[in-house]
Amino acid sequence: MATPTAYSTHAPSRTELDALPGATVVEFGTDWCGYCQGAQASIAKAFEPHADIRHLKIEDGPGRLLGRSFKVKLWPTLIFLRDGIEVARVVRPTGAADLAPAFTSL
Repeated sequence: MATPTAYSTHAPSRTELDALPGATVVEFGTDWCGYCQGAQASIAKAFEPHADIRHLKIEDGPGRLLGRSFKVKLWPTLIFLRDGIEVARVVRPTGAADLAPAFTSL
């Protein structure tokens, strides 16, 4: 099994995200979060048929403004954006099926 990609400590600005064309999924969490670690296999499986969709893994926490701008409270939280507008949100998925309706909304 491949090692999951780490959450990036370098986040784009909200303005940059809002300007992204097409479909984007922003995943907020941290590498040390047990819920985040437990969800990685399910998230990877859900993305398999959607390899063309941009997936940004952003580290969240105190002082991290991007997560606050989306009112993220729990990790992992996946925000599904179409042309910079939120169309779906999934919080703490427990299986790949939890993400299917959100991908459909894109």
